[in-house]
Parts: sequence; structure tokens; C-alpha cells
Amino acid sequence: MTSFYFKAVGSDGKVRTGTLTGESDRRVALELRKQGLTPVYVGLREQKRGFELKLPSFGGGRRRDVLYFTQEISTLLSAGIPLDRALAITTELTERPVFKGVLTEILRVLKGGRSMADSLGTHPEYFSSLYLNMVRAGEASGSLAVVFERLAEFERTKDDLQGYIVSSMVYPALLALVGVASITVLLNFVVPRFAQVFKDSRVAMPLPTKMLIEASALLQTYGLWVAGGLLVAGIALRAYIATRDGRMWWDTIRLKVPLLGDALRKAETARFARAMATLVANSVPLVQSIGIAGAIMNNRRIAGSLERVAQGVKRGEGLSAPMQRVGEFPPLAGHLVSVGEETGRLDQMFARMADIYEGETRTAIKRFTSLFEPLVILIMGLIVGVLVLSILLAITSMNDVAM
Repeated sequence: MTSFYFKAVGSDGKVRTGTLTGESDRRVALELRKQGLTPVYVGLREQKRGFELKLPSFGGGRRRDVLYFTQEISTLLSAGIPLDRALAITTELTERPVFKGVLTEILRVLKGGRSMADSLGTHPEYFSSLYLNMVRAGEASGSLAVVFERLAEFERTKDDLQGYIVSSMVYPALLALVGVASITVLLNFVVPRFAQVFKDSRVAMPLPTKMLIEASALLQTYGLWVAGGLLVAGIALRAYIATRDGRMWWDTIRLKVPLLGDALRKAETARFARAMATLVANSVPLVQSIGIAGAIMNNRRIAGSLERVAQGVKRGEGLSAPMQRVGEFPPLAGHLVSVGEETGRLDQMFARMADIYEGETRTAIKRFTSLFEPLVILIMGLIVGVLVLSILLAITSMNDVAM
């Protein structure tokens, strides 16, 4: 038996927290329901979202706010709690002051007579066009609880995949940063001291040592200028990427990087498929679904190709043929869509495609990091080895002269 933390809502609408012992989180949730409580969170650790967001999250703060909000309001609506009351409870459960203010504003707009989709639309920085269109479709069909359940699954899978990509790339990036910093310290502080010793001894230095000392002198003389130049170039590149043409160029370059480009293409395919599965399952028109899915994609080159796919759908060519013709998606994706069209189960096939490419994205990222990490270690080891060997050669020459 294990102790689980829980948050639940009583019949009076008040939030209750505590611990309960059970065999699993599902058993604890069932026990809470028997007690007349609606479980919002059941887990081994107490839910403290504020702590997570103190760490660098690379934009994950808002994403997780939306994820937790969607999960909580989905649970409450499924339990039969009215929308305005569910939103009020979710606002009360939110621990982040900024997002609590966002939900308070959304609740005020909702009580003012606007729809849920329009209320959420007052904060587009949190809620994407896919999210808003799904909620709007759910309100029109009277299935808002089901829509939020699908959105919760969509946000969870998106968060899991993005979190995996970020966490996988952090270590190689830190490894490269530490390696560059170590070499800079050696050339800036260690080598100059040895250079002075060699200069005072008036001993002819070996060629590798001369080259090392020259490199150190150049770094000391022009290092700040080079760093400044790189900083300016980085700012200029960032400004260019912010433009439409620059973003298209940058996204095209990234797709051509060996191994990494393959991982990015599969990640975008998974993102597209998951969005389409969510939208098509909720009866959003196909052309509109393609436009919404394209708007939430990160790679502008692949997103731009969806415009040609939508044009093909409008001409009555179906979806699979235009997808295969644009050539931006893996071949299997087009065949899966073709099967979905033939069987009339396009939403299920998109969901299957998303599962496949989310798994392949993880495999591709793992393959990239498994090659990148030893490559960085090897390169940094060779550079440091050359530095040490150059210094040892000079010391050996001094010893030979002394003998």
C-alpha cells in the first residue's frame, strides 16, 4: 500500500487536499469518488507547479500552465460541474500568480456573456488557434467535456515530446559549452605563463609550441573583438530569422543537418498528425484543420507546404496524394493517410501516425545525441591533448638543453 497526495473538489465546490493510502492512483481516485469528491490530482508527490517553473524551462512555463488547466477543467466538466464553476475552481487551484490572473480575466469575460472560446481567445499567447477552434466546435456540438478531454491528451503528448527533445539536447549543449570554456581558459591563462618561461629560457621552441603560443597571443589580442563580432553576427542572424524569408531559410537549413534534420522532420510530422487527429475527431472541416495544424507547427518550410496540400484537398484530390506530392513528410505518412481515407477512419490513422512518429522522434534524437556526445568529447580531447603535448615538447626541449 502506498500513500498518494490528492486534490479533489467536494459537492460544495470547495477544494480539499490530503493523502490517502491505496494500491494505485486509480484505486485512490475511485475511493475519493465514493466519498463524494471529484479528484483533480492524484500522485506520489504533492503537486507544486510553482517550483518547476523556477528552473529554466525554455518556454515550457506557459505550455505546462495550459496542460494543467486543461487536465483540471476536463476532469471537472466530466464530473458534471457547470462550466463557470469549473473555471472558477480551476482558477482557485492555479498556484502561479501570472496564470491565475489570466484565468481570472477569462472567467470575468465568460460571465459577461461571451463564449468559452471567445473568452480563451482574449489570451492568444496561451491558447493556440487549434485550442480555440476545438473549444468552439465543442460548444457548438454540446460536447465540451469530451473536447477538453481530447485537448488534455493533445497537450500532454505535446508536452512529453517537447520535454524529451529539450532534455536530450541540454547535456550535449552543456558539454560543448564546457569544452569551449576549458580551451579558452587554457589559451588565455595557462599558456601565457608557460610562454613567459620559454621566453626567459631563450631555448628554441618546437613548431607545435610556437603555434600554440601564437594562437594564445592572437586570442588575448583579438579575443574580445572576435567575441563582439560573433555577438553582433548572432544578433543580426536572429533579426534576419525573425523575418519571413529568414525564417524560411533557417528552417530549410535545419532540415538538411545530418541526423538532426531527420529528427526535426519526424517531430513536425508527429505534431501535425496529433493536431489533425484531434481536429478531425471533433468534426472540424478538413481544409480548416490543415490550416490550423499548419499554424501551430514550428518549421515554416513544412507548414508552408500544407498550403499546397489544402489546395489539393479543395480540388478534390483527397489528402494523401497532395501530401506525398509536396515531399516534406516521410513516405509512410502519406500511405497511412491513404489507408485512413480508404477505411473512413482518418482520425484514428492520424492518431496512429502521431504515435509512430513521436516514437521515431525519440529514437532519432537519441541516435543524434549518442553520436554527438562522443564526437564533442573526442574533438575537445584532441584539442586539449594537442595543447598539453605542445607544452610537454617545449619542457622536454628545455631539459635536453640543460643536460
